[in-house]
Amino acid sequence: MKRNAIIYTRVSTDEQADKGYSLRDQEDRLNKYCDLKGIDVIAHFQDDHSAKTFNRPEFNKLMKYVLANKKVITDLLFVKWDRFSRNTAESYDKIKIFYDIGVTVNAIEQPIDIETPEQKLMLAFYLSSPEVENDRRALNTKAGMRRGMKEGRYLNRAPIGYINVRNEKNKPLIEIDVKKKNYVEQAFSRFSCGQYTMEELRKILNTEFGIKCSRNNFNKMMKNPLYAGKILIPEWKKEEEELVDGLHEPI
Repeated sequence: MKRNAIIYTRVSTDEQADKGYSLRDQEDRLNKYCDLKGIDVIAHFQDDHSAKTFNRPEFNKLMKYVLANKKVITDLLFVKWDRFSRNTAESYDKIKIFYDIGVTVNAIEQPIDIETPEQKLMLAFYLSSPEVENDRRALNTKAGMRRGMKEGRYLNRAPIGYINVRNEKNKPLIEIDVKKKNYVEQAFSRFSCGQYTMEELRKILNTEFGIKCSRNNFNKMMKNPLYAGKILIPEWKKEEEELVDGLHEPI
């Protein structure tokens, strides 16, 4: 039986920067493999998205294409299983969908024979390893951010009145945005007088300063201890919520 394959390549921005992944390199390896095996490549889909879920633009197109052409497609190929997904549970669901319509899903550098029961152990390993790596990276990132905040460094996107910068050691900080500092000062000063509701004051200041600050963001600003020089660290696991002195200048 003649084999007709769809090839799928994927990379996310951080992977390409950190590990040197390349969409072109993946495509070249897949095409060479298919040439060697006598497989016709009838379509190629590529994504520049994270593999934490299958909600990726090109993969969604791939699914529609396969379902519309299931009578002629025999294989869905990619280089490694982490190109397919980094979500174990969703991977099994997708593999079953393809399997039920007669399309074999496989990684050319980590091939698995789905028909062989013992091979499913290797499939489980290949699918779960990237997810474990993602989870570990997320935990390390969160722990690192909490350490930074406890040092007094605000690491999220700077709220109105501040801008994100880096110090001499290239560590992230925030500093006052001179263009919007007065907007924030006026907000707290006028609100303390009790003459305006928060929404009335927001509309007045937006008009005076030509700044588009939404109701939600304005309310957050007025309740944010950051403007008093403090950083609120939310509770996490067994650590309680904590308010620490920030390294930034209060407004």
